[in-house]
Amino acid sequence: MTEEAMLWTSFSVFVLGMLALDLGVFHRKSHEVSVKEALTWTAVWIGLAMLFNLFVFYYFDKETALEFFTAYLVEKSLSIDNIFVIIMIFSYFSVPASYQHKVLFWGILGALIMRVIFIFAGIELIHTFHWLIYVFGAFLVFTGIRMVTGADKPMNLDNNPLVVFVRRIFPVTASFEGDNFFVKRDSRLWATPLFIVVILIEGTDLIFAVDSIPAIISISENPFIVYTSNVFAILGLRSLYFALAGIEKYFAYLKYGLATILVFVGLKMSFADFVKIPVEISLIVIAFLLAISMIASVVVKRERA
Repeated sequence: MTEEAMLWTSFSVFVLGMLALDLGVFHRKSHEVSVKEALTWTAVWIGLAMLFNLFVFYYFDKETALEFFTAYLVEKSLSIDNIFVIIMIFSYFSVPASYQHKVLFWGILGALIMRVIFIFAGIELIHTFHWLIYVFGAFLVFTGIRMVTGADKPMNLDNNPLVVFVRRIFPVTASFEGDNFFVKRDSRLWATPLFIVVILIEGTDLIFAVDSIPAIISISENPFIVYTSNVFAILGLRSLYFALAGIEKYFAYLKYGLATILVFVGLKMSFADFVKIPVEISLIVIAFLLAISMIASVVVKRERA
């Protein structure tokens, strides 16, 4: 086995082990996750990411470690917007708090599989068709502008194509059946509303991946760095959700910071052949934009109160 294969295998075993420990030991029974528990697990995942960043520093070099940290920060920032959408989905379907962790677990497991496909496909496309780097860059700029100028429309998830598709394949129960995704009735397999929620979260992550993967590739084209930074950000998504749920109203200006970050990395990608922006500068700009948007949200909220 080559050294690169050993790296990928070891990291995959680590991820599977953590997922098994999470669902099989700490969250074996469905329960409502408290803010304290969520903050503890958030700290654990951030700590593991920083330890891995230290490993990258010693195993590769300083430049690669900075790429990992910057990519992790971008993915973590963009995942916050994803969390707010998940909050709306859970609220729309009135998902009990005790079932939410299980839904997020399976939703994120599917997201990990989709991400590795997106990452390898994206990097391979850029290497084969270099001009696509300008397309991805322009798309990120467009997405950032649309995030600010687009009107917030009320959600009507009953007409969502994914929901319609699931209802065509399976009969769906009128209410939740515990934390089950499927139940058997009259010799037929019925899906529950909880399964529809999982599918919607998978679809939501797919949409966000279209934005985040090009953004990460603009920072590093090393598949291992791109994937591992994505994985650590996604694995911490569940605990971050429970920590942020209920306080999303305090981050009214966060979308402006995220939109500016997308525009910045889009321009960085578009002009990469002409102007090389060091990773250190990218990290400072991204951290600054994120911090300013969050501080502005809190300050304005206090003044209005």
